[in-house]
Amino acid sequence: MATRTESVELVGDEVVQNLARAALFAALTGGLAYVSFSIPFSPVPVTLQVLGVFLTGAFLGATWGGVAMVLYLLAGAIGLPVFAGGTAGVGSLLGPHGGYLWGFALGAVVVGAVVAGGFEPPEPGRVSVPRLVAALVAGALVVYAAGALQLVVVAGLSVPKAVATGVLAFVPGEILKMAAAVGIVRSDAVTAT
Repeated sequence: MATRTESVELVGDEVVQNLARAALFAALTGGLAYVSFSIPFSPVPVTLQVLGVFLTGAFLGATWGGVAMVLYLLAGAIGLPVFAGGTAGVGSLLGPHGGYLWGFALGAVVVGAVVAGGFEPPEPGRVSVPRLVAALVAGALVVYAAGALQLVVVAGLSVPKAVATGVLAFVPGEILKMAAAVGIVRSDAVTAT
């Protein structure tokens, strides 16, 4: 008597690949957090994490970009040293800088949605530079709005003080990160053709 066996695919290959990519971009963002330094007029350190958010959204899209940043937040929350300067823990998420961290997830979703024109996977090599820049600006606005809000609520800063020290102080650096992100994404377009 012969027995018949069938293989059962619990999760599709595409989901596994996307989850692996999400984990990779979460790790990239955690690595970029180690480039961190304080500036005297702001309670928030300068880091390269937002560059990770930009690249995550542009390459993974809204859905998987959001998943990647949630994985990043979970890694930090359970104690892996992936936040600014190697910090970790739930306290980082609930403290004065936590709004930026929460904003990373929504920022990646926004970047991915603008790049792709919706929630479908993006083709970053095919997106125009103006659209890519618009996506990065929108993502940065989301990240910094969340950050400023938490500075107001948790740190007790006035709205003008939170905007001045938690948003405007970072504009020059964000412009450089956007330029780097555009260069990286567009270099992918050049190598893809």
